[in-house]
Amino acid sequence: MQTQNINTLCVHGARDENNRTGAVTVPVYQSATFAHPSVGESTGYDYSRLQNPTRESLEKTVAALEGGTDALAFSTGMSALSVLMELVSSGEHVIASCDLYGGSVRLLDNVVKRRGISVQYLQTGDISAVEQAMKDNTKAVFVESPTNPMMQITDLAAISSLCKKRGILMFVDNTFMTPIFQQPLSLGADVVLHSGTKYLGGHNDTLAGFLVTANAELSEKLRFFYKTIGACLAPWDSFLIQRGIKTLALRMERITDNAKKVAAWLETQPKIQSVLYPGKSGMVTFTTDNADTARQILGGVKTILFAESLGGVESLITYPIMQTHADVPVDVREQLGITDRLLRLSVGIEAVDDIIADLENALL
Repeated sequence: MQTQNINTLCVHGARDENNRTGAVTVPVYQSATFAHPSVGESTGYDYSRLQNPTRESLEKTVAALEGGTDALAFSTGMSALSVLMELVSSGEHVIASCDLYGGSVRLLDNVVKRRGISVQYLQTGDISAVEQAMKDNTKAVFVESPTNPMMQITDLAAISSLCKKRGILMFVDNTFMTPIFQQPLSLGADVVLHSGTKYLGGHNDTLAGFLVTANAELSEKLRFFYKTIGACLAPWDSFLIQRGIKTLALRMERITDNAKKVAAWLETQPKIQSVLYPGKSGMVTFTTDNADTARQILGGVKTILFAESLGGVESLITYPIMQTHADVPVDVREQLGITDRLLRLSVGIEAVDDIIADLENALL
């Protein structure tokens, strides 16, 4: 694919080279298997667990958006993370951001550690702490930036520099920023992770996950685990995510504009004690004066929906202590500031005045 502006890549993506009908939209190749022209010959597709034309087009689009050479589309973000962790073996050590998405913590603590892999959580924004934590058996550093839900920022280029000096892999969850605002591969990351359910899809109507790399050796390893474990994205879901990506750049522009205004408004409210906003994208985390106020907001919003997930066109508000981070140990949550007063808001594309009015009414 020729180099294009990222806005153009979102719209046009990777063309379907198999389609001769002139269809502007990549068709849904709803087939589990593909016929061979003759013995020893293949159309390039054999079985949809290995590859499917609809998914292939989506993968090429996401790879181009992230500046990678290969992208793998999974049934969920968690299945993508599961395959990513297959790059780490028993006896090896992983450093991870201490404020990861709760589902990632659940996987690392209850699945990855059972394989004899040690996981150490720390503030990856503290570069010296990361350097001191590196051991001879450290295989990877897994970073979220900004983190979920406390919006902690990590200097990805600085972490990459440390990793490359020691032959350590660097994984980055780029779900919150999307390739519109951050491209970790260009900053030295080895593999980028996305929950495609969120901003890439953008409409809260399907689940997906992605791994993206520019490293041919890692691509080959990940493809092996991918086809063996089999958590690939189905053709129809691939179509939905591809359709969502067409408006990604526009959505992120509107969402960011809305989020900036909502964050600024929240900072003026006497019942709101703190507001965390990274400056781009649509995630705003804020702390209320007490738990009753937090629950009042959750029960009072009408335009904003009280629901898990994020990144869609609809504004969603989440109670991390009971939803996304319920499985994180209480002492860890409290240390991070994930309390019964903390709310996480995913700002959508609605009229910003309506979003603010909804929050204002809920605070009355």
